[in-house]
Amino acid sequence: MSGETDLQKLLASMRPRLYPEVHVFATLPPGATLPEGLEPVMRFIEREGTTLILAESQAKAAGLAGTFRCRMITLDIHSSLEAVGFLAAITAKMAAAGMGVNPVSAFYHDHLFVPAERAEEAMAILRTLAAESAADFGA
Repeated sequence: MSGETDLQKLLASMRPRLYPEVHVFATLPPGATLPEGLEPVMRFIEREGTTLILAESQAKAAGLAGTFRCRMITLDIHSSLEAVGFLAAITAKMAAAGMGVNPVSAFYHDHLFVPAERAEEAMAILRTLAAESAADFGA
């Protein structure tokens, strides 16, 4: 198994990193090829079509309608894909603040897509959660 599984250590050690680009979610119809020049940060194929998360500027250049203007936050800790409760703890804090969040787990890190206009607020929530967890963890 790769990555950290201890919830308290994950929360205490995460270092959220906010990216400057505004991203959007877009979709392509089933079987459509990815337009040339697009570099989505995520591509997920569903029965109804392919979901892309990509820079808003790329979506506009490709003529794709984007929704959910958001910013990406990477949680800089190598979390295990088998870790239990990490994203649940984070999304509960965001929900308590009335903020929607779209999490994506990749092999090394978890990434959060938060409303663009609330990105700094999301960072403050994450930093507070990490600091409180570190105090509880004794870090």
